[in-house]
Amino acid sequence: MSSVSIIGAYNTKFGAFVEKNKETGEVTDTKTYYEFLIEAGRGALEDAGLEAGDIDGIWVGACSPSLFVNQEHVAPLALEVAPEEFRFLPTTRTEGACASSSVALYNAAWAVESGRFKKVLVIGVEKMTLLSTRDTTHTLACSSYWPEEGSRGMTFPGLFAEYAKGYMSHYDYTPEELRKMLASVSALAYRNGVENPLAHFGRNSPPDRLGLFSPEAILNLPAEGKGSNPMITDPLRLHDCSLISDGAAAVVLADTDEAVSISSRVVELAGLGMATERLAESARPNMHELIAGKIAVDRSFQEAGIAIDDVDFAEVHDCFTINQLLCTEALGLSADGQAGWDYIDGRFQSDDDCPVNLSGGLKAKGHPVGATGTSMHALSYKQLVGEPIGKSPGKHSPEVGVVFNVGGSAATNCVTTLVRRK
Repeated sequence: MSSVSIIGAYNTKFGAFVEKNKETGEVTDTKTYYEFLIEAGRGALEDAGLEAGDIDGIWVGACSPSLFVNQEHVAPLALEVAPEEFRFLPTTRTEGACASSSVALYNAAWAVESGRFKKVLVIGVEKMTLLSTRDTTHTLACSSYWPEEGSRGMTFPGLFAEYAKGYMSHYDYTPEELRKMLASVSALAYRNGVENPLAHFGRNSPPDRLGLFSPEAILNLPAEGKGSNPMITDPLRLHDCSLISDGAAAVVLADTDEAVSISSRVVELAGLGMATERLAESARPNMHELIAGKIAVDRSFQEAGIAIDDVDFAEVHDCFTINQLLCTEALGLSADGQAGWDYIDGRFQSDDDCPVNLSGGLKAKGHPVGATGTSMHALSYKQLVGEPIGKSPGKHSPEVGVVFNVGGSAATNCVTTLVRRK
């Protein structure tokens, strides 16, 4: 079991923080990368009740700042959270595609476990909306296996479409059956997202205005025109894809023994499970399950000494709706091939034994890729200390939560078991 705990967390509002002139194409940044990073870092410190001088190390997770905002060497930017107090602290940036800040959190936790650090700050940040759709697509494709995938025009919807096709083929589902399964995932995300004040697709967002809270409402959308659900990469449609977003999140970590002596809001990182799949999809033995994800789940649960029946809620990586099915099965919440039917049957809502993506997930909350891992941990922390942002489990006060964060085309798999300390 890990000996490191979260003692404070903060999540900025997620969304598109730009203004675009439709006539000239000019894009104006309304909230910068730097502002997001600073807000998240300061917010986490305040939430932990610590002074900046209490921190002795900083980790920053960021996917591709050089392409998104023309900024490399981002770890030193974290000093701007507290310029005087943080100056000369060691800072480290990690990259793991969409799991960049979970990798940062894991590295920071291991540093605390080593004894070299006592209290550390972990920040995840990304600003994605300054680029055109074409340039954003290219930037994300750089996290694929470039020689075989990105360089040949394979996009991330295309990479996860291969999982969707593999899943459909392996379990002998019709396109219509799969489409209803995926629409059920989207509808759940939108229902939960409208309750999350930090979500990109929250109140008064397009899904809210269109009433996309049932699979039928999504299935009935036209394929073309305003308010449509066009095919992106067969079989994935627009409403199967997560959002291009801006935002940041941060957590403060401390040795658990010290944490319980200084705070009553302590959530232990009870199990850290990480497993890496080969980057090229052509090198993987099948495309109907997250093999590395299942290994990461097993490692996390074993370290924490728990089983899936002990888990009170899960935040899983729904970059595309098909991946939510795969994560649900990898966790053991559904049998292999069964998750889609479970979502159709209405499982995993707030009143379920183990609700999934109470935050709205990446589909509704937003997916600023470098910030996603810390966001999943920050919002799970808030659930466990009785300060939920958005929906909370309906049956009981949660004590155990799981975060399942995936990087790239399910190459980097990070599974964290979080346990509230009494």
